[in-house]
Amino acid sequence: MAVQYKDYYEILGVPRSASVDEIRKAYRKLAKKYHPDVSKEKDAEQRYKEVNEAYEVLKDPDKRQKYDTLGMNWQAGQDFTPPPGWQGGGAGGGFRVDFGGDAGGFSDFFKTLFGGGLSDLFGGAGGGNFSSAGGYSPVRRDSEVDLELPLEEVVRGGTHTMVMTAPGGERRELNVRLPKGVTEGAQIRLPGKAAGGGDVYVNLHLAPHPVFSVSGCDLTREVKVAPWRAVLGGDVQVETLTGSVTMKMPPGIQDGQRLRLRGKGLPKRGSGNGDLYVRVRIEIPRHITDRQRELWQELERSGE
Repeated sequence: MAVQYKDYYEILGVPRSASVDEIRKAYRKLAKKYHPDVSKEKDAEQRYKEVNEAYEVLKDPDKRQKYDTLGMNWQAGQDFTPPPGWQGGGAGGGFRVDFGGDAGGFSDFFKTLFGGGLSDLFGGAGGGNFSSAGGYSPVRRDSEVDLELPLEEVVRGGTHTMVMTAPGGERRELNVRLPKGVTEGAQIRLPGKAAGGGDVYVNLHLAPHPVFSVSGCDLTREVKVAPWRAVLGGDVQVETLTGSVTMKMPPGIQDGQRLRLRGKGLPKRGSGNGDLYVRVRIEIPRHITDRQRELWQELERSGE
């Protein structure tokens, strides 16, 4: 029976020559965009399933090779029938069905290529491996999930509880222990927390912050100062992620100049912290009193 051909590269928005890293980045972006708990789009759940299905194939070298072998001359949406003798689990020897606990969320096209749709023929329930040699056992399938962390939580550390939605719609609660020195793109493995006893790989991302920008373990923020403070120097209060500190500002500082507060950045792996860089912004008052105007005029005359 023909099914509609799916262009997995088109679904992820990557070229056929894309590297594994490029495929992973595209998947993370789209999975975050269409996640049912986040997106308000009507077709978000279906798009989320398609993105997961495409990633399931293209991240795996063997599945990708099989898909590429069959897919060179097909267009998305065309009726597709695999060639005679094609067996989703592989070629030659023992016939193998490998469809996993979450294959129920995948399309008929996926099941046609990789065998998931054949489970009922062998009495499979919930996912597993079947071999002509006999025997049935659950599939150990690894999963990936993205987790966005506020900078405040990165500094505190501890355990973050999250809910993962599998492609088939199953929801699992995960407790993620945050190690010291978490950086953008770091990955944490949770052994045995995926379908069939597989591992969950949690990809960590740092949430954008309204005040601080991040570079490795260093932070940067802006602090506004009055013109007279920039000229005279003195103590300025600066809010960090862990509270307020006093920063000594040298006289004559210029707009845009940076000062460093050592150890006030994000935790480093092992020990210590990065630094906080404070960019000075000299704020010109929009409204001044008559007395202040007189003083500015006196200052102007003294400079002539």
